[in-house]
Amino acid sequence: MTPRSIYDSERLAAGYAQERPPVHRHIAEEMAEYLRMKEPAGYALDVGCGAGLSTAALEKLAEKAVGLEPVPTMLKHSRVVAPRALFAVGRAERLPFPAARFDLLTAAGSLNYADLNLFLPEAARVLTPGGVMVIYDFSAVRRPRRSSQLDAWFSTFERRYPFPPDYDLEVRRLPYEASGLRLEAYHEQEVAISMSLPAYLRYAMTETNVEQAISNGVSEAEIREWCEETLREVFGDQTLDVLFDAYIAYVRKG
Repeated sequence: MTPRSIYDSERLAAGYAQERPPVHRHIAEEMAEYLRMKEPAGYALDVGCGAGLSTAALEKLAEKAVGLEPVPTMLKHSRVVAPRALFAVGRAERLPFPAARFDLLTAAGSLNYADLNLFLPEAARVLTPGGVMVIYDFSAVRRPRRSSQLDAWFSTFERRYPFPPDYDLEVRRLPYEASGLRLEAYHEQEVAISMSLPAYLRYAMTETNVEQAISNGVSEAEIREWCEETLREVFGDQTLDVLFDAYIAYVRKG
């Protein structure tokens, strides 16, 4: 499956909307602190917003948050996820907005699928002078504090159900200057989320490798049964502080 066809799934859209842990909210708090936001920005654009979780995190940072997503199916639950935001279908390479419209632009794990030679000039075009683009992403959950069991489990999980092809994005080496942008700062951080076995199981079932396995004929029930049985050895009856490794790049116009 191509990335677009994987995300063209009502099952995945519902899972993203309902079962993903609130990592975006923690990232948004870090953004507000770094940018010293004493008051909300005017307009904020979330490029490649998926089900709208990353857009919802922007609602506190802007007077109006706008989510842009190329796959319409992913927006099915967006009005529930981010009720105060606006949403549109469109691509990063051709942003359907006027010049100098947004004070803040975010891209959360979405630029791996974009043509960056087309996107970066578009990002610069729609940002206001001095506006900021924040590019961030975080790992799939692999490890709780003080334990390597979940990391070992996740390695087995992705061998059993391989992830679709992707490519690494080295945000510190992108040609920002050619578009009138500059990398201002790059941060790495750990985000800890308390998760029980049922919560982690629901999260794991929203991963794209599960969607690909289902498209290849593996039953969802079979995958869920294997995950639940093997995760019980990791979680038992405990709630674990599970760590997401995140990076955040701040890119300013001008």
